[in-house]
Amino acid sequence: MPKKAATIFACTECGAQATKWLGRCPECNGWNTLAEEDKPATRPIGLSASAEPVPLGAIGADLVPRTSTNLPSLDRVLGGGLVAGAVALVGGEPGIGKSTLLLQVAEQLASEGTVLYVSGEESPRQIALRAKRLGIVHDNIRLYAETSVEKINDAIEKLRPVIAIVDSIQTVHTSTNPSAPGSIGQVRDCAGLLMTVAKRLNVPVFLIGHITKEGTIAGPKSLEHIVDTVLYFEGEKLQDFRVIRAHKNRFGPVNEIALFEMHDGGLTEVPNPSAALIAQRSGAPGSAVVAAIEGTRPLLIELQALVSRTNFPSPRRMAVGIDANRVSLLLAVLEKKNGGSYVSSDVYVNLAGGLQVAEPAIDLGIIAALASSQTGVAIPHHTVVFGEVGLLGEVRSVSQPDARAREAAALGFRRVIVPRANAAEIHVDIEVCGVARVEEFLKIVQFQVSDRS
Repeated sequence: MPKKAATIFACTECGAQATKWLGRCPECNGWNTLAEEDKPATRPIGLSASAEPVPLGAIGADLVPRTSTNLPSLDRVLGGGLVAGAVALVGGEPGIGKSTLLLQVAEQLASEGTVLYVSGEESPRQIALRAKRLGIVHDNIRLYAETSVEKINDAIEKLRPVIAIVDSIQTVHTSTNPSAPGSIGQVRDCAGLLMTVAKRLNVPVFLIGHITKEGTIAGPKSLEHIVDTVLYFEGEKLQDFRVIRAHKNRFGPVNEIALFEMHDGGLTEVPNPSAALIAQRSGAPGSAVVAAIEGTRPLLIELQALVSRTNFPSPRRMAVGIDANRVSLLLAVLEKKNGGSYVSSDVYVNLAGGLQVAEPAIDLGIIAALASSQTGVAIPHHTVVFGEVGLLGEVRSVSQPDARAREAAALGFRRVIVPRANAAEIHVDIEVCGVARVEEFLKIVQFQVSDRS
């Protein structure tokens, strides 16, 4: 009888392995995260058979040379452009624009040499139809319908392209692993083989990854550890704006973002994201403009809140683009500091434009929008607020206050309300109002919440 193939169980979150199935991962304590996969029959290939250890001082410390994609916003997210041999993973929901963006990148780089576009999901005819719709016609873009990673590596070896694009990593497979394409082992092994050829030939490689229902890239968590850069597409498919965010970058800052607008002719860069994000603000009660820092870029974003009385015993708390637990915490601070009662009200908070921001500097903006909606008093149209709010009602300092204030002044705002500790750090021609506590902020903006609660 043939010998049964050995199997192992790998955690989809941390990559830990076990010889039998366990309900809970012993490494990351995740429940039901272990999945069965075949044990690889061969050992992984090294980057180079002739590589030798070298002294640290003998290695040049010059800046990494980069190749521009001719899309300034994407170059910014990548840390300045493409790095030779770097592997970038691009994730996002189906139809959000991943393939469209990379086709546009291929067009921009085709004038410098051959671009290899590998598709395991669509036929070359389908890709050509999309390219024609986008106005992309260049003979240096080579389409290759293939799912074998060995054949893909052979094509990269033969063509030596200026960039290789693989759409998607979940569809390719390697003969060294007998499991099905898309399985944990296949995704990890294929990414490792593509990374090896990219480093050996100094060819930048883009991998497109599918998104799970939880919003993360499908496959083992080790996939994100293998690659050099992880980019996520954010935004709603029914909206025009698309946000590309760097969640990991070995060659640049993380959380850097680029804003694009989707049209029939493809994705168009938005040169001034702050102006685009606040272009449609109404200035009605419940609207506040906050200054956030995403990567190295200050952004002005409209934050909207709606406080509505309800007869139901359990009021709703909903937040879009913001941590809902943070909103609940700030509601408790508002009530404690005489900012009104929200026990019998539904509360909805939204960041306009489809952005997701986790920075604590928007706390004061959330406080302002909630109090404004509760009282019906609009925040002055020319005012920007930012600051972190503590549990005791103190307004704490944040980083880069001068950059935030400069962005506000550049867009015509005349006043910023900031933490008092940051007021002396702002050196721009704009009115600066420093506050130390939530009660002081409510009094300055003239929110008479307690009279209506």
